[in-house]
Amino acid sequence: MCGRYTLTVDPEQLMARFQLTHADFVARPRYNIAPTQTVAVVYDSSPRTLSAARWGLIPSWATDPSIGARMINARAETLAEKPAFRSLLTRRRCLVLADSFYEWRKNPDGSKTPVRVMLASEEPFALAGLWDTWKTPAGEWLSTCTIVTTAPNALVAPLHDRMAAILLPEDEAAWLSHDCDDTAFLQSLLQPFPAERMKCYPVSSRVNSVKHDDPALIQPAGA
Repeated sequence: MCGRYTLTVDPEQLMARFQLTHADFVARPRYNIAPTQTVAVVYDSSPRTLSAARWGLIPSWATDPSIGARMINARAETLAEKPAFRSLLTRRRCLVLADSFYEWRKNPDGSKTPVRVMLASEEPFALAGLWDTWKTPAGEWLSTCTIVTTAPNALVAPLHDRMAAILLPEDEAAWLSHDCDDTAFLQSLLQPFPAERMKCYPVSSRVNSVKHDDPALIQPAGA
């Protein structure tokens, strides 16, 4: 699963990497992004815009918004089968922007060590996401999202049996496009990102608490 991640790059770098010309959201550096928080996303819009959604999908038909806390991830293999995700796969896909994510390595003594996983280039990347809008009791529309997960690659497998679905840069446009509704093709894009293009290292256990959100969290443990 993907339960915490980061987006620490300079806003100008982010806009350039994803060819964004407008911004409806200020993506300040974040070192410990957690479920139910507002996150940076890109929809299929013109002009290409940096937007925001709350992490934790609340389907438009939901009566209880607390469901969002349980729907932070969606399994790539069953997207076309699950009622909450089936229609979103064909019409409401998004990019969730990140530059690393955390997993927790199990140690022989039963403890867990947080590990930061990122591209070897340290560049930002796009996680495959689905989104929906939900009408609050006050009559306002809330955009929410979930992050798609897939099987782990060789780097992540020792840490967890799932990993966030990082899209290849050349597949990002297809994932976003309203013109594509071929579920088999879309699911084919959700493969484990090549392990040889990634790296990871242990970080401080301070990341365990969502109260902490500062640059020290991404420093190698013991540094």
